[in-house]
Amino acid sequence: MESVQKQYTVLCIVGARPNFMKIAPIMRAMASSALISPVLLHTGQHYDADMKHSFFDQLHIPEPDIDLEVGSGSHAEQTAEIMKRFEPVLDELKPQAILVVGDVNSTIACALVAVKKSIPVVHVEAGLRSGDRAMPEEINRVLTDQISDLLFTTEADAVNNLTAEGIQSERIHFVGNVMIDTLLYNRNRATPSKETLAQAGVDLSKGYGMLTLDRPSNVDDPVVLERLLTVLVKLSKQLPLVFPVHPRTRQRISDMGFDALLADSSISLLPPLGYLQMLGLMSDATVVLTDSGGIQEETTALGVPCITLRENTERPITLTQGTNVLAGTDVAVIESSFDEILSTGGRKGIIPELWDGHAAVRLTRIIESFLDQRQSEHK
Repeated sequence: MESVQKQYTVLCIVGARPNFMKIAPIMRAMASSALISPVLLHTGQHYDADMKHSFFDQLHIPEPDIDLEVGSGSHAEQTAEIMKRFEPVLDELKPQAILVVGDVNSTIACALVAVKKSIPVVHVEAGLRSGDRAMPEEINRVLTDQISDLLFTTEADAVNNLTAEGIQSERIHFVGNVMIDTLLYNRNRATPSKETLAQAGVDLSKGYGMLTLDRPSNVDDPVVLERLLTVLVKLSKQLPLVFPVHPRTRQRISDMGFDALLADSSISLLPPLGYLQMLGLMSDATVVLTDSGGIQEETTALGVPCITLRENTERPITLTQGTNVLAGTDVAVIESSFDEILSTGGRKGIIPELWDGHAAVRLTRIIESFLDQRQSEHK
């Protein structure tokens, strides 16, 4: 394996679908490094085989060197199982650093094991805060940042958050957004929306909105889910909506008896889609309605109006500089935001600083310098 020819082994961790988009440009940048040999480990936190392979293929990510095949479970079960299976890998591989991305259970689980073995932890997408400690992801973010040696941020607010939490400035580096690296790298490769819609038997040549919905706070509570689906059905009469449905969300809709609600609507239900299909659909949408963090950033980069169906966001730059509007689950706010976009075209926004497609190259250079310095100190 290539790692024996280079000076530093960096073990890169992915665990869930959003991680794949973040790791792709990092693996490319590290593969081009003269010093770093990246090793890719997939914890298997999201374990849909078809989805995993479609994402790895489409994003030009090499197959993982290691797959822990952890699977689902409660937060405690999943985190504990990842830690148990990850420790022997560290003992065998002895990497010079591990790199984690985002805020999933795999992120905090692997960071905890590494830091207790005095292996440096690099956290990509550090410092994002929603202010909502009821979100498991928020706990994962805060704790991972506290134990990381290098913290790479996507926006200035994230730097401020970390400084306020007592993290030394020399550990923090504003490098830009690796999600946008992936978007810009793949934009010309995106599957045309017409092709994706035709395969689904949907004709929306006069325009459409795109919908994603999978956050537990929205889909696990029948009162909230019914309220959202009711207003979305109403909005679809003005502009047809395309809804690639997460398997878990589809199950919740059926279990709660809401299939009939969607049957009388202009919402087209699609199966889960690969990254290139989603990118094509998003690019051509009149508006995107979502509770996803990453899609808030992607729509800002694409200049597509976005309505976020959450009470808070850890990506405030999409509100202050981008195309995003925070509507929560309030029916009146959702409707007024939707009407405003249809009548005016929505907020134009600007592309945030360093969202230029080169974040992964910048962070790789910083890791090289960090490991060089660390090696010289230990001689």
